[in-house]
Amino acid sequence: MFNWLGQQFGNYVLVDFLGQGGFADVYLGEHMYDGTWAAIKVPRSQSQDKRERFVKEVRTLAGLHHPHIVQVLEYGMEGDIPFLAMNYARRGSLRQTYREGMLFSLDTIVSYVKQIADGLQYIHDRRLVHCDVKLGNILLGSRNTVWLSDFGIAVNIPWLSFLERSQGGGGTVSYMSPEQLQGFPCPASDQYALGVVVYELLTGDTPFYGNEREIADQHLHTAPPRPHSRFLEITPAVEQVVRQALAKDPQARFDSVWDFAVALEQASKVPTIEIRRRSSVVDLPALVISRQREAIEEEPEVVIPRRRVVRDPSPLLLHMRSPVALPVTDSAGQYVAV
Repeated sequence: MFNWLGQQFGNYVLVDFLGQGGFADVYLGEHMYDGTWAAIKVPRSQSQDKRERFVKEVRTLAGLHHPHIVQVLEYGMEGDIPFLAMNYARRGSLRQTYREGMLFSLDTIVSYVKQIADGLQYIHDRRLVHCDVKLGNILLGSRNTVWLSDFGIAVNIPWLSFLERSQGGGGTVSYMSPEQLQGFPCPASDQYALGVVVYELLTGDTPFYGNEREIADQHLHTAPPRPHSRFLEITPAVEQVVRQALAKDPQARFDSVWDFAVALEQASKVPTIEIRRRSSVVDLPALVISRQREAIEEEPEVVIPRRRVVRDPSPLLLHMRSPVALPVTDSAGQYVAV
């Protein structure tokens, strides 16, 4: 491992070490002339495959311009070492902010999801699949803004082939969809990964546990535990939306990642259902998924301690179907209609 502190890369002098990803180190760089800060990414290995992956990320990011995708400030070669200068996220990633046993407020989660979904929809419209959406690749900027980062394993997809075997590889198994694990990433794979992110922020844990092989097998064959079984304050409406995003079949998920974000926002506004009498029928408004992208209101970030429920080894499975229908319970809390 090389230590590049004090070295100049382009117009930036590396003044601090911020961390490392799968194949690159990230430094804090200070601009030599205007004193601004940037995150400088330098590949840790100079092997041919690592350099090719780094160059691929540079080329991908350089062609993307979106407020919720990390911005390229400068890139090039310093001698024979490639580098990439990007936005500096002062608050780090969601992974660094997240604390065991601490859960974000639902309003904050919705705000983050809408921003990331907007960025993902932008790349999906350009035939790109990120393939590595996770807490560590969601960066926190100022004023509660989030940026999607790390496009090193993003893949292109042809318009006429919904699922095509990827020539690439990689990803983080805890967030990988069944089809991506089988080598067929598609836009719905990013929706599944974002669904895992939401599940984790809501409950404090990812859905599945074990070694990589065991987790992969559960993604392929096991329904995730109901979020409500891990954290009792999660409403049926929110749970239903998350479970649809985590459907095994990509065709059973929402039509787009943006539809998922809008459905989550609408579900977050549905109050807890009160059953009036056993003979009463509760009329519930359907979740209308609007494709119109609304301006995202900034929500103050609130991280609050919550009590979590011990994992339920045999969770009650709810039948999923699209469009989303909200479950109805009787006075004993049993599901009586979907």
